[in-house]
Amino acid sequence: MNHFGKKGSKGFIYAILSIYALITLVPFLWAISTSFKPLAEIVQGGFSIIPKSFTLDNYKTVFAQEPLFPRWLMNSVLIAASVTLLNLLLNSMAGYALARITFFGSKFWFFLILAVLMIPFQVTLIPSYLLLKWFSLLNTYEGLIIPGMVNATYIFMMRQFFLGFPTEMEEAAFMDGMGRWGIFFKLVMPLAKPALAAQAIFIFLGAWNDFLRPLIIMSANEMFTLPLGLSTFRGEYISFTNLIMAASMMFTIPAMLLYIFFNRYFVRGITFTGTK
Repeated sequence: MNHFGKKGSKGFIYAILSIYALITLVPFLWAISTSFKPLAEIVQGGFSIIPKSFTLDNYKTVFAQEPLFPRWLMNSVLIAASVTLLNLLLNSMAGYALARITFFGSKFWFFLILAVLMIPFQVTLIPSYLLLKWFSLLNTYEGLIIPGMVNATYIFMMRQFFLGFPTEMEEAAFMDGMGRWGIFFKLVMPLAKPALAAQAIFIFLGAWNDFLRPLIIMSANEMFTLPLGLSTFRGEYISFTNLIMAASMMFTIPAMLLYIFFNRYFVRGITFTGTK
């Protein structure tokens, strides 16, 4: 293919991607715009991205009409942050042990983790519910945090990362008298920041957006997370599009900002797992 042919094919691909990005972006921009519009402007019909009568009353009304909204926000932040921190520690420790430490049954545990990856999440819902009920953890923060504090997928990802970690650095640290725990926390973890950052983003977004697990475990309104709370909010104020959009944006924007600032780690999260 000549130079002009390559440029033409690239231009065509960029055009397709631009159209797709536009199709994806416009509804989101409309949702943001609607959250700043009064209801009267919305029901008039028509399509406009820029509000004619800009107002913050929708966001104020959300807190006024639903006093539990701050509590739902706090629940989501607490659960997502706890699940993320525990996963970073436990998944990394398990991945490092499988990649670097020879112990009895290491292959068995590795293949068991691979087997867990093949089991759909929905299959474990009922057993998880029964176990949480047995331990009286239903309708508690622990009931959401403990089952999600480790993840087989990210154990496997961290193992792949540590397989490519230079052994010379660990050997030098051993010769200097540093133990296994010191090497892991003082040497390995600081150098694994790209892998940890990618894992943190994936896990946080998964916990932040989780709807099904809180729906099963939480029954008291004050224990709802934002996704679950917004579902009841939408049912109560279904005809108030402005309020629904304002509440939805307060849930969506934190995750969107996290992705904007750290999107490069999503690419690294895909690429580092297969490198050696």
